[in-house]
Amino acid sequence: MVLGLSLATFTLVHVGISLIGIVSGIVVLYRMVAFRPIVGWNELFLVTTILTSVTGFLFPFHGFGPAHILGVLSLLVLAIALYALYPRHLSGAWRPLYAAAAALALYFNVFVAVAQAFGKIPALTALAPTQSEPPFVIAQVAVLVLLAAGGFLAQRRFARA
Repeated sequence: MVLGLSLATFTLVHVGISLIGIVSGIVVLYRMVAFRPIVGWNELFLVTTILTSVTGFLFPFHGFGPAHILGVLSLLVLAIALYALYPRHLSGAWRPLYAAAAALALYFNVFVAVAQAFGKIPALTALAPTQSEPPFVIAQVAVLVLLAAGGFLAQRRFARA
């Protein structure tokens, strides 16, 4: 039981929150690149991405592993994004910093989603049972390249808005 929910139900809630965070993060990234307002979308993205990291720490675990390190890094990046957005109001250098932090937080979320997909979806697990095989590496490199490019464009274009 986690927060009064069975582990299976808690996992579904965690995954649902994560997927909302990923989709809203993609919308935020796109809107920054396209010079469109992010109001509303960025709040949804930040809240769900923070909840994703926080709920990730609530799963039963033994020891402190790579997933926990990534969760801590994600929360640190999200703290920068929150600070840039709210107390600093995206003024000056805080605007491109927010774009970079949002893109990095989205990358962390998608990175974990790809790893989980390869670990839980039988067809993907068959392709990369140890997550060191080429299909897994290609998927993770593709995610990195796409989100790094999107983050770079967002950081540059959103900064000029």
